[in-house]
Amino acid sequence: MHGPFEELAFLLFTTSIIGVIAVHFRQPVLVAYIMAGIIAGPAGFELVGAHNQINLLAQIGIAILLFLVGLKLDLQHVRHIGPIALAVGTAQLVITTLLGFLLIILLGKNWQTAVYIAIALSFSSTIIIVKLLTDDREIDSLHGRIAIGILIVQDIAAILAMMSVSALGNDTEASDLSGWIDVALFLILRIGLVSLLLFVTIWYVMPPLIRLVARSQEMLLIFAIAWGTALAAMGEWAGFSKEAGAFVAGFSLASTYFRDAIYARLTGIRDFLLLFFFIDLGAKLDFSTLSGELWPAAVLSVFVLIGKPIIVMIIMGYMGYRKRTSFQTGLTMAQISEFSIIFIAMGIILGYLEQDMLGLVTLVGIVTITFSAYMIMNSQRLYEFLAILLGIFERTRPYREISIERQRSMVDNTKIIIFGLGRYGARVLTQLHNHGVGVLGVDFDPEAIRTLRHRNVPVRYGDAEDPAFLSTLPFASVDWIVTTIPEWSANRALLHALKEAGFKGRIVGLARDDERALALQQAGVTRVVNIFQEAADHAVDYLVQEIEDQEKIS
Repeated sequence: MHGPFEELAFLLFTTSIIGVIAVHFRQPVLVAYIMAGIIAGPAGFELVGAHNQINLLAQIGIAILLFLVGLKLDLQHVRHIGPIALAVGTAQLVITTLLGFLLIILLGKNWQTAVYIAIALSFSSTIIIVKLLTDDREIDSLHGRIAIGILIVQDIAAILAMMSVSALGNDTEASDLSGWIDVALFLILRIGLVSLLLFVTIWYVMPPLIRLVARSQEMLLIFAIAWGTALAAMGEWAGFSKEAGAFVAGFSLASTYFRDAIYARLTGIRDFLLLFFFIDLGAKLDFSTLSGELWPAAVLSVFVLIGKPIIVMIIMGYMGYRKRTSFQTGLTMAQISEFSIIFIAMGIILGYLEQDMLGLVTLVGIVTITFSAYMIMNSQRLYEFLAILLGIFERTRPYREISIERQRSMVDNTKIIIFGLGRYGARVLTQLHNHGVGVLGVDFDPEAIRTLRHRNVPVRYGDAEDPAFLSTLPFASVDWIVTTIPEWSANRALLHALKEAGFKGRIVGLARDDERALALQQAGVTRVVNIFQEAADHAVDYLVQEIEDQEKIS
């Protein structure tokens, strides 16, 4: 290869070929991406040397991924899921670490190695699980929200573990009590400064700035990426990680009415950049470092793939969830994290572990990520096969999940969605809302959205031509779609997306001339309203009625 550009082009072409083969045989594409990395890396033909460029693209992809996770984290969900995720995540970390420690001791490792590897095995991959849940459109499901909460708890624990190991590395300064206090005070000072800056930015700077930026769809996209990567860098500076900073950046925008539009526009960029993360993961696998660690890797992989899900199912069953939810959540924990590999690498650098332990944990990572992807994709079949046995993980009355289902059934009553909130659309939306009809308005004009929100009318900011945004709307409960959008291209894209989404309700289209009215009819719109003709007809009917009434009186 002549340079980084040619190497990246080769990687993309190779990955696309392997990906096409994987899709043809109905295999997870992320496994194909990892295979491409193995082929191009030292374990394969060592064809690519642009590791720094690949790693940079991978880090940006991770930042965008965690930004989008924070963006979708509704405050109401945090209130309901947060305590559960904290309890399950903490219990899982403790139990997995203890059982993993005993297992590694039985495999003949010393206690120091056992501690490091056991802690590494307790972490699961946020990046892998968010990717899989997003692809399966389960990110907003109950088990998806609980899994994300648990993963966030794990990520915080992983960051704290790495900070502790880093502090222990300075034998002369941080190994005694005074050293620990200095490190803690330094981190608290940094976190305090960052928190103060975030508070001022989110409450006083962000609202007017994002309203200004949202006037342009292109600038909204650029701003979202800039905000996510800026806070990712700030999170690393504060002593945490880029992932934590990116997550906070997304969460800071989660309560704005621009979040769905931002999410929709970033999904394609996220998928492209995450490709490099999986390639980088595969390229890091070096079989020459494994030596005699294949048997321990096999045992530990089985422990992660089976033991960790069982631990989660026991905890969630005890806390009052149904066996299906416990099972699906447990499957998301059946792999180790990229933090696990970093944690082991830190132990090697500090002299606590042998070099071959990195190969051992990396191999466990590749095996568990690959197999867990298949398990999650086939979770329904696995559940049906194991349903009877899984009954031991469920209480007689799963009280917590019953309570959540009752709350959910009262939330979504949207029956009509109106696209286009100009004078006509806003009037129709407001009148229907005032009559108590479950209605939702959609427009990409931030000022129109802001005005209607101040009147407590339900609206969303988004582009009707964006299929990714349309997929976030509650079409399942909707009976009517009303489009008052004047542009035919936008209407055509909307009607195509509705068809792709399997919408079975009725559609009302607004037209301003006969040509647009005919186009809407031919596109399958149930009822076309030609506003000028119908307004004129209504005026004529009114005047004729008034004249007839006056003639009768006279």
